[in-house]
Amino acid sequence: MKLSADLKALQLRLGHEFSRPELLVRAVTHSSMSSPNRDDNQRLEFLGDRVLGLVMAEALLEHDKSATEGQLAPRFNALVRKEACADVAREIELGDALKLGRSEMMSGGRRKQALLGDAMEAVIAAVYKDGGFDVARAMILRLWGKRVHAVEEDARDPKTSLQEWAQARKLPPPRYELVERSGPDHAPVFTIAARLENGMSASAIDNSKRKAEQAAAKALLEQLETI
Repeated sequence: MKLSADLKALQLRLGHEFSRPELLVRAVTHSSMSSPNRDDNQRLEFLGDRVLGLVMAEALLEHDKSATEGQLAPRFNALVRKEACADVAREIELGDALKLGRSEMMSGGRRKQALLGDAMEAVIAAVYKDGGFDVARAMILRLWGKRVHAVEEDARDPKTSLQEWAQARKLPPPRYELVERSGPDHAPVFTIAARLENGMSASAIDNSKRKAEQAAAKALLEQLETI
């Protein structure tokens, strides 16, 4: 099978030349493009998630040999969650190579976080099936490398910290309110406010509700640290 120019370019960004190029084609094929003669990437996504999890668990143990299971778990979750996979996918411009149906194409599927995260996991599985675990691990560590070293900061959960702050002072849990939603349907922007019963609040903007809530909680915690 001959690869298209965009998939050849993706191979270079992945650092792996496929001996079975049909695996890469399947990895970038969304279910909106599947047919009796064309498999989509859902089964590869399932496998890739497990390969990524094993590599990240091993990397965390090597990176911090004194960390407890309680410290490792949130770091692991931060590295394997869909947002992290989508961020890596954006860095390697995986969206440019996705094979999408017309409806997904028209709704901005190449930029959707869920589609990018799923496709990244499928690509990991394709590399694993084509080259074996060592090849897949080397690619993952190269693409995720800086995140493993910075994950302790990324794994801190501002929403949990803010809730613990409120509980310690016998205040109700913080409230998160959607202040504004803007932008097109395929690329929404959310403004979220975090509010405490004592009247303090802070807001943040992101294209993910979850990230906006986390950022608002972090901004409010920083306010509290100054008083």
